[in-house]
Amino acid sequence: MSAITMPAHTLDFMKIKNWIPVLGLITFASCLPGEKQWVDLFNGKDLTGWENPYGWGETKVKNGIIELVGNKKFFLSTKKQYSDFEFSAEVKLPEGKANSGFLFRSQRKPNGQMFGYQAEVDGAERRWSGGLYDEGRRGWIQPIKPEDDPQNTKTWTEEKRNALKRNDWNKYRIKCVGEKLQVWVNGINTLDITDDLDSRGYFGLQHHGEKGQVYRFRNIKIKELK
Repeated sequence: MSAITMPAHTLDFMKIKNWIPVLGLITFASCLPGEKQWVDLFNGKDLTGWENPYGWGETKVKNGIIELVGNKKFFLSTKKQYSDFEFSAEVKLPEGKANSGFLFRSQRKPNGQMFGYQAEVDGAERRWSGGLYDEGRRGWIQPIKPEDDPQNTKTWTEEKRNALKRNDWNKYRIKCVGEKLQVWVNGINTLDITDDLDSRGYFGLQHHGEKGQVYRFRNIKIKELK
């Protein structure tokens, strides 16, 4: 019996027909409730969506970078609050004495000052970048206080201490789902704890208050989680 030869256009149609259910599933999955994509919190041009709730501090955008300058500590804050999310941003500390951080799920006092969870960006020799500091409230959460663990050997390994590139750009990723808080610095997981004090709040970019020092931030993005 001779083989049946089908026209090329019929074979092409059958291939397309076989792919239709697969494409339908992909489309359906992309439209599921709660499935969100990464979006920019900073558009690279201006400070739309951001505000300085303090009465001091200079904020500007230069070449796609947010620059903060001030003589007193302040935070540049998002206008919107967030609950469960993945957050990603890059920060570059100035040379010399410097300290910064990313507030997340943070709160505001009536006078505008911010407090709450902060992923540390530490320019000092102790190298606690990626640790959790409770700004204006409980203080250090991790690494734990030196009197409890003088060498911080229980929670703060050499890998964590060396995560930050002191005079370069550093990528932070913060993930919050319910009570679970996680931080990565340049891909190194520095924080993985549970804490239920705040479930929702603002993001904030910190200038620590060193006169003349310029703190730089870029590529700020978020993916909200449901």
